[in-house]
Amino acid sequence: MDVVFSSILCLLAVLLEDVYCQGVYAPPTVRIVHSGHACNIEEERYTERVYTIREGETLELACLVTGHPRPQIRWTKTAGSASDRFQDSSVFNETLRIAKIQRHQGGRYYCKAENGLGSPAIKSIRVDVYYLDDPVVTVHQSIGEAKEQFYYERTVFLRCVANSNPPVRYSWRRGREVLSQGSDKGVEIYEPFFTQGETKILKLKNLRPQDYANYSCIASVRNVCGIPDKNVLFRLTNRTASPTIKLLVEDPIVVNPGQTVTLVCITSGGEPIPTLTWVRNTEPLPDKSVLNGGTLTLPAITSDDAGVYSCVANNNVGNPAKKSTTIVVRALKKGRFWITPDPYHNDDNIQIGREVKISCQVEATPPEELTFSWLKNGRALRSSERMVITQTDPDISPGTTNLDIIDLKFTDFGTYTCMASLKGGGIPEISIDVNISSTTVPPNLTVPRGKSPLVTQEGDTVELQCLVSGKPKPIILWSRADKEVPMPDGAMQTESYDGVLRIVNVSREMTGSYRCQTSQYNGFNVKPREAIVELIVQYPPTVEPVFTEIRQGLSRTFSMNCRVLRAHPHRVLKYEWRLGNRLLNAGLVDSRDESEYTVRNLNREGYGEYSCDIINEAGAGRCSFLVTGKAYAPEFYYDTYSPLWQNRPRVYSYKLQWTQMNPNAVDRIMAYRLGIRQTGQQRWWEQEIPIEGMIQKGELITYNLTELIKPEAYEVRLTPITRFGEGDSTIRIVKYSAPINPHLREFHCSFEEEPICMFTQEKSDDFDWTRHSAATRDTKYTPNTGPSSDRSGSKQGFYMYIETSRPRLEGEKARLLSPTFNVAPKNPYGTTNSAYCFSFYYHMYGKHIGTLNAYLRQKSQTTSESPIWTLSGNQGTQWRQAKVTIHPTSSFQMVLEGIRGPGIEGDIAIDDVTIEEGECSDPPPNNLRASALPTATHIWQLLVTLLLALFVLRR
Repeated sequence: MDVVFSSILCLLAVLLEDVYCQGVYAPPTVRIVHSGHACNIEEERYTERVYTIREGETLELACLVTGHPRPQIRWTKTAGSASDRFQDSSVFNETLRIAKIQRHQGGRYYCKAENGLGSPAIKSIRVDVYYLDDPVVTVHQSIGEAKEQFYYERTVFLRCVANSNPPVRYSWRRGREVLSQGSDKGVEIYEPFFTQGETKILKLKNLRPQDYANYSCIASVRNVCGIPDKNVLFRLTNRTASPTIKLLVEDPIVVNPGQTVTLVCITSGGEPIPTLTWVRNTEPLPDKSVLNGGTLTLPAITSDDAGVYSCVANNNVGNPAKKSTTIVVRALKKGRFWITPDPYHNDDNIQIGREVKISCQVEATPPEELTFSWLKNGRALRSSERMVITQTDPDISPGTTNLDIIDLKFTDFGTYTCMASLKGGGIPEISIDVNISSTTVPPNLTVPRGKSPLVTQEGDTVELQCLVSGKPKPIILWSRADKEVPMPDGAMQTESYDGVLRIVNVSREMTGSYRCQTSQYNGFNVKPREAIVELIVQYPPTVEPVFTEIRQGLSRTFSMNCRVLRAHPHRVLKYEWRLGNRLLNAGLVDSRDESEYTVRNLNREGYGEYSCDIINEAGAGRCSFLVTGKAYAPEFYYDTYSPLWQNRPRVYSYKLQWTQMNPNAVDRIMAYRLGIRQTGQQRWWEQEIPIEGMIQKGELITYNLTELIKPEAYEVRLTPITRFGEGDSTIRIVKYSAPINPHLREFHCSFEEEPICMFTQEKSDDFDWTRHSAATRDTKYTPNTGPSSDRSGSKQGFYMYIETSRPRLEGEKARLLSPTFNVAPKNPYGTTNSAYCFSFYYHMYGKHIGTLNAYLRQKSQTTSESPIWTLSGNQGTQWRQAKVTIHPTSSFQMVLEGIRGPGIEGDIAIDDVTIEEGECSDPPPNNLRASALPTATHIWQLLVTLLLALFVLRR
């Protein structure tokens, strides 16, 4: 018996957890609706939805979601082109709006909704942007000759091209005459295979006098999206010719920096008159360029402006004409030297009686103007048998001159100067001094004592140093020795003239080995010397969590944990736990690289910000924990059936519903502070909503907002209150919409509220339907008829019924009208064949039961009413469900008509009226018993019954 008892309790616990813990929580669903300036919408049930819009109009897509908590919405897009990066700026909003949409913004748009329950809901729609550009006509001609000059043919091709979506259709006119294939033997119209229908070519064979005329190409997309046809006119004459041009400048143009350069291009032929444009290589023209027709002016020219400039002439006849010139800007830069000891003996030192070579290199533009001269101690030096001056082959080492000293003597010691200049003048010379003496020795590199390994801390400025000895001192090249990665400045090598590498704001990634190495420049051209410097960057511990909020109620026990991810140095890690500035605990971090602190029996003084500092030589990493008793924010429920009703002409009421996020995380919520204000206003009106008992997870809380002024929208703020104080607030907007959402998706009414979901009584009927509950209904005069509870089994629940007691007479009718529902058409030019499932529960018990009818009333040009369901006579004491699929083509209402039978035992009741998008699934026949899902009331009744039975059995 105990086993049975325990099993039943477990089963009940599962049922209760499902009802009360899950509550109204639901995974997201999503649907995309469109507004804005669509010109066509194709909705294919099993393939895809295509939204067509004209370029320049406004795209507006709304993502309608259900689910609780309220799903987060994100719009993304698959790239319509390689350059499209919509994903980088995803829209987190219900409505995606793109004003003046462009063709590259077409593509597939996705709406993704997720709330942490189940899988995200994703819907998509393809946006097709329609456009038509102005057509362009280009003309080409061919001249053919037969053998021995017996036949001469001149053929002209007129090609029309227009960018468009959808594909364009072309037509041709000669003057006012419409040209078509076969209408003129001298005219042929065709589409080349390789163009795939995008161009239309008009071929004029063996040109005749009548072919000289005005030709019009008309491009059309058949007026889709209201895009009008576009046309272009071309006049063909016996003077029609492709363009020719002349450049009135030299090539190349060699100038000094700072000069003004003017390039002049003129047309020398072509009909129609060609247009002239200037281009620079594949780059845009400099910003300072001045264009005036065919004249391009470049003021204050610099080396960056150098390049090839081309003049292009085009008149859409034949191929464009193009002529180019090169602008060369004189420059001298980067003067360097190197000393090579006797190359035939592999010497590293200069020796008397041996050869020594001094090389000098300069970057020159143009290189052919570069000239060198040599001085010794300030006097000109000429080439001789012992002093040989040469210039290196430009293909091997451009801009380089050499001075070879044969059989070095003491008298050759001195200062040698290499002078570089350009023949045209106007550019300052570059001079390079090289000292040859007994102290001229090759370089050597060493690392100063204590400079390797070099220990620093992250964020500091550090200097890596290599001491250079020798004369002259060469340029030092720094690079990474341990891995192939760039230096801090981004280059693979960094030059230093003093042997010092300075790194600002050093980071942990810069730890490693650095190589300093002599270069041949400004020194000896010998085997490079090098040294290694080790850099160690210390950094404070990296810890997690950096910040965590912990919500706890009073008298509870909880722990906080701070973990070390990485640190350098890793040894001697200490921890310090504090509450505010008060030290709570300190010690050494254990081998698990973490520290834990436990708060027992939390009191009010225990609330606040806790910190755990993990400390090493470089500093501290901090974990922060904000311990608070604030309640989490409420979660507004947006899927309330018929939340808005109109109970008076000028005001409306709104059913506000919400659940509480993690209600058991803190102390019991005693009340909610409700704030409300009209949108755009500053002042909040506040009141408290008291709460009795504990709130369960998923429990739906309802509060009716009344006296809201039509048609104003209101901002509603809800703040939970515990004995700790106020918790996190949630804000939502309540909007007035009359009478219901314009595009019907789902409607449900259980008649629990007085406004009865905007149902109304027919004014021309005989009597009215009555809202009632079994708990308050007086059955004194009408026994054996009517329901004993609402459809869910609750005696407190409400339903609608017709009271058939006197003075009602047989055959009298009571008619109840639903709100008016609008059906959104599939496209703005046609109607829709949408299907909806209309269902309701009915109770027809009593020997005098009359008839219950349902009608579909449509409002188009004339109001019509069609019967869709009927039932008569006693159906027993059970609630039963009726389902019927309807296909309205315009806005509609549902009419429920009760007809009184022959006596007073004929009450007919209805409950849970539902209208859902889509056809009904398995509609039950009229004689089947309705099967309702278990409600909370059912489960409590089951619980009480089972417990009583079990206690009796145990006795």
